[in-house]
Amino acid sequence: MPLVPTPPQAPRHPHEHTEHGVVRADPYYWMRRTDDPVLLDHLAAERLWYDTATGHLNSLVDTLRSEMISRVPTTDREVSWRLHGRSYYTVVPPGREHHQLVREIDVSGDVEVLLDVNELVDDSGYVELGLSLVSPDQRWLAYSVDRTGDEVYALHFRDLDTGADLAEVVPRTYYGGAWSSDSGHFFYTVPDAAYRPFQVWRHRLGSPVADDVLVLEEPDERFELGLRATRSGALVVVWAESRDTREAWVIPTDAPEAPPRSVGGRRRGIEYHAEHVVLPDGGETLLVVTNDGATEFRLARCPVPRDADQDHTAWTPVRAERPDERLQRVDGFAGHAVLSYRAGFEHRLRVVPLDALDDEGFEIASTFDCGMVEIAPTTEFDATSVTVVDQSYVEPPRWSAVDLRTGERTELLRREAPGHDPATYVCERRTFPAADGTPVPATLVRHRDTPLDGTAPAVLYGYGAYEEVWPDQEWDPALPSLLDRGVVYVHAHVRGGGEGGRRWWLGGRLEHKQHTFDDYLAVADGLDGLVDGSRLGTRGASAGGLLQGAVLSRRPDRWRAVVAEVPFVDVVTTMFDASIPLTVTEWDEWGDPRRREELEWMLAYSPYDNVPTGPRPDLLVTGALHDPRVMVSEPAKWVARLRETDPDWSPRCLFRVETGAGAHVGPAGRFAHLAYEAEIHAWLLDRLSV
Repeated sequence: MPLVPTPPQAPRHPHEHTEHGVVRADPYYWMRRTDDPVLLDHLAAERLWYDTATGHLNSLVDTLRSEMISRVPTTDREVSWRLHGRSYYTVVPPGREHHQLVREIDVSGDVEVLLDVNELVDDSGYVELGLSLVSPDQRWLAYSVDRTGDEVYALHFRDLDTGADLAEVVPRTYYGGAWSSDSGHFFYTVPDAAYRPFQVWRHRLGSPVADDVLVLEEPDERFELGLRATRSGALVVVWAESRDTREAWVIPTDAPEAPPRSVGGRRRGIEYHAEHVVLPDGGETLLVVTNDGATEFRLARCPVPRDADQDHTAWTPVRAERPDERLQRVDGFAGHAVLSYRAGFEHRLRVVPLDALDDEGFEIASTFDCGMVEIAPTTEFDATSVTVVDQSYVEPPRWSAVDLRTGERTELLRREAPGHDPATYVCERRTFPAADGTPVPATLVRHRDTPLDGTAPAVLYGYGAYEEVWPDQEWDPALPSLLDRGVVYVHAHVRGGGEGGRRWWLGGRLEHKQHTFDDYLAVADGLDGLVDGSRLGTRGASAGGLLQGAVLSRRPDRWRAVVAEVPFVDVVTTMFDASIPLTVTEWDEWGDPRRREELEWMLAYSPYDNVPTGPRPDLLVTGALHDPRVMVSEPAKWVARLRETDPDWSPRCLFRVETGAGAHVGPAGRFAHLAYEAEIHAWLLDRLSV
């Protein structure tokens, strides 16, 4: 590798934005053309500078990668699920990056491999599976593949009797799909040029793709389409959703050419989800989770619209809102419903009878400190038990069958983590007061020998957007490599995320976005005395990368090291450009800068428009050329501006950019992703003087 003595300097070209009388200089606006050879050369130079500047860490990276991989089981299998009397499961074979989809042939235990994702890897070295759905008659497999990281998938159909793929390939699809009951038709979504899934199409197996039929198109650019089949197998559910509004339609799987019928119409600010159940008396109904008159959502029921659209007047309340429980979804089974909800900043489940949906039923909570439990694949509607998966930051997943009548748990499978002892670590939750007095919870994870006496370094993590919890108290085989070196890991559950329910999100979006940053800084300051405040690192990705940029701008002195992964940092410019992927759908999250007041919200925190003053911490930024969610120009522009405004500091600003195939969430494959984590951890450990 050639020596690179200094970081690259991006060319400056004069450019100004003028909106509502506000003039903003943007000399790096030219970077938005991702096919510009000058930009591609600059990104290559950035990657070379990163590789050079971190070369001294190679030995540590190798050590960390080996540690992380050692905690991954040689054969990594997930729990099986039943489909029409046969069992399926996924397994990652020894030494391989990707999983196989496996079906048991008969009760003897013999199996057949239906799809080996490892065999789909081409010269790009990247592959990501979008969907893999077996048809009801178990003869066909629909699967989709992305080979660049742009989340556009080619849809294929495989004959499971012969193992051969059919000639018909749909070249451009998105997530979500569903089979008709006769296995003759398949529904799929298609994204537009801005990567917005805006159409649902129907393909008839054995026919040319050119003959596929458009089922539904969403003209409003604020909405995206999704689809799935119900567990009962009777309906395909299609939905259109923006950040705060949703409409759902249903299509009978036994009449795939029937038009979609609306479940409850569309009303601004009203969201709802629909699940189909067959009642004990043989009738049928839709269960509807909605925020109509209920901030934290409630449960209703309504008829299945088969001959005409219906609106919300068809809904009958069955379970009122509980202000301390954010009802998220309902899963229907024969005789019971399973409610997924958040309470006490944790994810939990509740099982209730179909004939008494307002009953208390029984709760399924995590068995681990600061853990989470959720439904795992349980595909059969008439199942008498539901499969759940339980895990935490330091506890690998355990799958159990929970009897829907008694609540009895029977362990099915636990993921191995060779050499890892969960009892070595401590997880606890503490709260810290925000500037407005709101208690902000944070989860602290540490080795049991690491004291909270103000001497240990720490890494703070946060996200805080979209009512999402990312990640949600999940097992991570990379994390113990930090904890074992005496680092305290802190996950700040800031407003804007979904940890505290719908109100928690509302308190950190649009005009309240500053609460997200206030909360994060409150946790950082509150850690003083518990950890070494002079050795505090911080990390976040995507909207969490915006969080990193915002708190870097506001309090550069607070941090020793900052990791901003695929950060959304050029907020105002992006939100003004409706041609950029996802912009229009994001207005309901961040604001529409075409309105002066909303422009001012964003100008107050946009990292590209608010360069930090005073001494700065070390900074590591990541990006990917093919990322459709945060265009690579955002981190590239931000890095260039930061370097320009503090040339002496600029060698301490690194930009790790994927110039080939690569996704928003990093490299694909279990070992490739851990190799990436090893790089990030090595840099943090080095910067925190561990």
